[in-house]
Amino acid sequence: MGSIKRTFDILTYAENNFPQDSALAAKRNGKWDRFSTSDYRSQVNNFSLGLLALGFDKGDKIATVSNNRPEWNFIDFGMAQIGAVHVGIYPTISEKEYLHILSHSDSKILIVADKDLYEMLNPVFEKLDNLKEIYTIDKVEGAKNWSEIGQLGIEKADDYRDLLKQKMADVKAEDLLTLIYTSGTTGLSKGVMLTHNNVVSNVKIAQQCVPYGKVGDEVLSFLPLCHVLERTGNYLWQSIGAKIHYAESIETIGDDMRDIKVKMFITVPRVFEKVYDKIINKGRELTGIKKSLFFWAVRLGDQLKANPAERSALYNFKLKIANKLIFSKWREALGGELKGVISGGAALQPRLARIFRAAGILVQEGYGLTETSPIVCATMPDYPGVKWGSAGLVPPEIEVKTAEDGEILVRGENVMIGYYKDLEKTKEALTSDGWFHTGDIGNLDEKNMLSITDRKKEIFKLSGGKYVAPHLVENTLKESQFIDNIMVVGENEKFTGALIAPNFEFLHNWCHIHNIKYRDNNDLVQLPKVIDRYQKEVETQNKELDHISQIKVFRLVYDNWTPESGELSPTQKLKRRVVMEKYDNLLQEIYPKSEF
Repeated sequence: MGSIKRTFDILTYAENNFPQDSALAAKRNGKWDRFSTSDYRSQVNNFSLGLLALGFDKGDKIATVSNNRPEWNFIDFGMAQIGAVHVGIYPTISEKEYLHILSHSDSKILIVADKDLYEMLNPVFEKLDNLKEIYTIDKVEGAKNWSEIGQLGIEKADDYRDLLKQKMADVKAEDLLTLIYTSGTTGLSKGVMLTHNNVVSNVKIAQQCVPYGKVGDEVLSFLPLCHVLERTGNYLWQSIGAKIHYAESIETIGDDMRDIKVKMFITVPRVFEKVYDKIINKGRELTGIKKSLFFWAVRLGDQLKANPAERSALYNFKLKIANKLIFSKWREALGGELKGVISGGAALQPRLARIFRAAGILVQEGYGLTETSPIVCATMPDYPGVKWGSAGLVPPEIEVKTAEDGEILVRGENVMIGYYKDLEKTKEALTSDGWFHTGDIGNLDEKNMLSITDRKKEIFKLSGGKYVAPHLVENTLKESQFIDNIMVVGENEKFTGALIAPNFEFLHNWCHIHNIKYRDNNDLVQLPKVIDRYQKEVETQNKELDHISQIKVFRLVYDNWTPESGELSPTQKLKRRVVMEKYDNLLQEIYPKSEF
């Protein structure tokens, strides 16, 4: 790994150490379309040569809006080899955000995945003078195709081959690799500038977190590659010789896992919560002794101690039985050969971490930000690098400290060089001696395990002067299967309140069992029996919280919160201002005299 200094060195390293018949694969129309290491190299070089023939140079920006697919890698390394800068953009943001990012980034061309994205983004392209061309990856009638760039590279190879070698040699580790626009929960996004070294140093840290990864291991990728966690993970998998399979769609993830007998994947807690809910719902459908055994195993898993030395012989014996009778089926549902899962983007409920680990599914949580490439810390495969409720162990390569107000500060090779064209915000975030202000509140224990308690900007004060950390309260309440999402409110008010988005799939099942009739979700959340059930659920979870943080009044909303509907960012974080504006009427009910 010492030879890897720039991201595209990973491909050279793979060629020299573990060339494969199937380095990258994508499920298309139900079949895996595979690319060997040799195919990969050809595609990357052809794209680089084509860009040179078109006049692209070091520092030029190229934007992509794409689903996960092998072509993303060909384009990514192809531009990196000549020193061009990749601006990866989410496929689910607003037109206003697209206009902002594509203009602010100075992108010269835009490459989109398919017909739908082309039709959506062509009007945006027409409005921007800095964009010279729009290409598609899929064949789309009337649109230029990205393969034309590669074809040009083949035709002009003799003219540009020597120049490509020179350009590759000229790319330094400290050169700008990418602009990743953070999907901030307020205002327009900022362009995080990450260098090759920022990301490569983080890949090397990530390797320490997955010592069980082996050449040829099947990996499934489904988080967006424009997200820094999946992108760094994508480089990680390639650097250890894993075979990356890009899922056909979110709906096919389960089938794809079983199809390839997945060994590793990266996800966000939201996916875990849904997998867990699905498993529990199947358990509820069981009857008699089978149902009793199922929930006995779940309760047993929830009692798992992080330190194996603290588990009694009796507990281990019971866990062996639970594994044989119940948890083995959970593992089969995830392909049967899973080695490890990396969870990031938000805090994982400690209960889920315990239960999945007890079930023999190694879940490793991590913490980081786009600005830190992203890993700041990670839970390790084994104790003592495991602590329930902690975001993980800070590696020796990264420095972490907390400020007087509890804010986590980070320094290391992984920390960004700044925000693109925004000196003021860069100065706010980065101190002169290299400490990055994360905006998160937390603490570091004597073993260098980092715990995150909240977002600095989201902690609020009640009118009585007491502080509430909403993130902590929300995570506690989300342990209820009845609750899909929640936003805690109460700034400058007398008590803590909440807006609750029900887990409608679970609630519908509960209503069916209890013979409760309703017309639609709007009708459902107003039924006294349903509100009473949620009151019980809130009271149960309140017992885990201090008196000030306990939810005194709540209201149920009748729709799901998603990135598409605007309440969540693309990385599943709550957009608090959007939620408050949308449900102003419900907030007025919680605090009748307030004005939000």
